[in-house]
Amino acid sequence: MNDGKYTFEDFVRIMERLTAPDGCPWDRIQTHESLKRYMIEECYEAIEAINKNDSANLCEELGDIMLQVVFHSLLAKKEGSFDLDDVINGVSIKMINRHRHIFGDANADTPDEVLRSWEDIKKEEKGYKSVTEQLRSVPSSLPALMRCEKVLAKAEKLNEGNKTYDRFCDEAVEILHTLSNDENLSEEDKMGKIGKILLLITNISRKNKINPEFALTNAVETYINKFECIENTFGLGVEK
Repeated sequence: MNDGKYTFEDFVRIMERLTAPDGCPWDRIQTHESLKRYMIEECYEAIEAINKNDSANLCEELGDIMLQVVFHSLLAKKEGSFDLDDVINGVSIKMINRHRHIFGDANADTPDEVLRSWEDIKKEEKGYKSVTEQLRSVPSSLPALMRCEKVLAKAEKLNEGNKTYDRFCDEAVEILHTLSNDENLSEEDKMGKIGKILLLITNISRKNKINPEFALTNAVETYINKFECIENTFGLGVEK
């Protein structure tokens, strides 16, 4: 310990004790699979703290995310696949290699140039031979809107992102008209058309540099706040 504070090394030792054969009964039986939900939950809770500008809570939530990283690394060490040092070494190599404008002789003077360089180096590292391979590399486990945004960003190399807003609107109106007037549409057809509308809206959001996941979250929050206002104003509520 240093000045009464635990260090990263202290924390690793704590987790090693908890996951030891004579450690915590709950911690000892966890697997990568059983911990998945907690990784997702902790990331979203950290986002919530950022949205609320709550630095104290953000500090706590970042600790919970670090817990997940250390936990998974200790499980992998027991399996003999990798350990925490490998994780740190790997991400260090990645950051150095993908910042060649800092650690090498490449040039990237703007954030956009850095992003383009990052994607080019990633393509080089992964050995992608086609845009399709890059699109399929976006994890299917991501929230649908987030995955859609990332896929569309990569597809922009094929000029998919250069459609005009008028064309977006025309497509959306046509799809909505079909949904409203064609009673013979199958559930599969309806799902496909609604999915297309969501994709179009996501692309509009992306072109305006707005995160669609956050935009929808804010819209839902506004929707709930309006209901709260109506209930408070008119004394409405759920009937018991």
